Amino acid sequence: MKDLIEYLVKALVDKPEEVAISETQTESVIVIEIRVAAEDAGKVIGREGRIINAMRTLAKAAGAKEKKRITVEVITKEEI
Repeated sequence: MKDLIEYLVKALVDKPEEVAISETQTESVIVIEIRVAAEDAGKVIGREGRIINAMRTLAKAAGAKEKKRITVEVITKEEI
């Protein structure tokens, strides 16, 4: 699932080299964190959250097969 999310996010953003995806697992929950540049956050979230919600739906469907709950979060990297 992490690879699919990474592929989708890198296709959306202007700075794919700054995309970092991390995955944390427990027994029944998987948390996928998407880190992108501040100016790319809107592209990942989409208008009214449609793009990120679509990614969450895909993750939820994949997690249902494994009987796990998957959470997808977007975190922006602050510019220095």
